[in-house]
Amino acid sequence: MADTKIVVTAKQRGTAFCPVRAELSLPIEEVEGKALVDEQGGLAVPFQVERSGEGCRLHWILDSAAAGQARSYLLTNSRAPAEGSLVDLSEREGCKIEVRIGGELFTRYFYGEEVPRPVLYPLIGPFGHGVTRAYPMEQVEGDHTDHVHHRSLWVGWGDVNGSDNWSEEKGSGRVVHRGFEGRGGGPVFGWIASRNDWLDADGTKLMEDRLTCRFYNLPAGMRLLEFEVTFSATEGDVRFGDTKEGGICCVRVAYPMEVDLGGRIENAFGGVNEEETWGKRAQWCDYSGVVEGHRVGIAVFDHPSNLRHPTYWHVRNYGLMTANPFALSHFLAGQKVDGSYTLPAGESLAFRYAVYVHAGDATEGGVKGRYLDWVYPPEPGASK
Repeated sequence: MADTKIVVTAKQRGTAFCPVRAELSLPIEEVEGKALVDEQGGLAVPFQVERSGEGCRLHWILDSAAAGQARSYLLTNSRAPAEGSLVDLSEREGCKIEVRIGGELFTRYFYGEEVPRPVLYPLIGPFGHGVTRAYPMEQVEGDHTDHVHHRSLWVGWGDVNGSDNWSEEKGSGRVVHRGFEGRGGGPVFGWIASRNDWLDADGTKLMEDRLTCRFYNLPAGMRLLEFEVTFSATEGDVRFGDTKEGGICCVRVAYPMEVDLGGRIENAFGGVNEEETWGKRAQWCDYSGVVEGHRVGIAVFDHPSNLRHPTYWHVRNYGLMTANPFALSHFLAGQKVDGSYTLPAGESLAFRYAVYVHAGDATEGGVKGRYLDWVYPPEPGASK
C-alpha cells in the first residue's frame, strides 16, 4: 500500500483532544497494522479502523489545533504502530460489562434481569468519584432515595402505546436485553452495541431498540461517551405519548451535585437552574456540583439530526436531567399542543447524544467548545 496523507483542518476555533475520523477508499485489510504518523511531530498516533461501505473509516484523537490550523498525518508502512493506553471492556459476573480507560474504571453496563432496563453505572469523574447517583444500584450513606427508577444513565419513556416504560411501580413495562451486535475496545474508543425489546407489563412486545455506546480514550480530566439509540417499530405503529415522565437520554446526578446542596444547572443559552432550564429548548444542558471536595460536572449534548432539535429538557433541582422531545403540552402549557409522535410500522427513529464528564462547572469545563467540537469536528481530507 502506498502512503496516504490525511490533512485535518480546525474550523473557527481551536481544539484539543478531539475525536476525529476520516473516510478512506482503501480496504480495511490494507490499513490494519499500519502506522499513522503525525507529520509535525514525527510520532505515530494511536488509531482504530472500521469498515465503511467498500472502504474504511479511520478514528484517532487530535491532540491540539489552533483555529484554522491544518494538521497532516501519514498512513504508512514505514513505522511501527503507536502503543499507548487502551479502552478495555470486560465481562463481569451479574450481566455487566466493565469499561476501563487507561486501566481506570469509567463505568459498567448493566443489562441483566436485576435492572428493569439497561443502565450505565457509575460514571466516574476526573477525580475518581461518581458523578451519577448510587441509589438504587448501591446503598451509600446519605444518598437520596427518591425516584427508584432514576438509575444513573438510561433510556426510558412513560407512555409507549399506553405502556409505562419509565417507572418501576407495579404495572410498569420493561426493556429486556436480547443480545449484543458487537462490542470491543481499542486505543481510541471502546464500544457496545446491544439489541433490546420494549415490553409492556404483560410481556407483550411493543418495539425494539438498538443502543450503541462509544467510550473515548481522552485524558483523565475529561470523559466523552457517545450514546445512540434507534427505535424500530417492529410490532406495528409506536406512539410516544406526550408526557414529562421520560427521557431519551436520562441522567440522575450524584446527590451532592443537587442544586439545593450548591449544585448548578446551566444550558446552552445561559439559563441557570430549574427555573430557567426546565421545559426549555437548548443544544446542551450541564449539571455540576461539588463531590468529595471537587467541583465536577456532566453535560448531555443533543445532536442536530435529532427529532425536534434543539431538544426540550426535563431537568430538576433535585438531580434529574433528561432530554425529552415529546412533552410539549407540559413544557408549552397554555398553547394546547400535543407533543406525541407516532413511529409508523416498519420504520425507525434514531437519536444521538454525547455525555461529557468534566472538572468544574460548564464554563470551567469548556462545555460549549466540547459541544461544538462534537457537532462540527475538524474536517479531514485524504490524498495519496
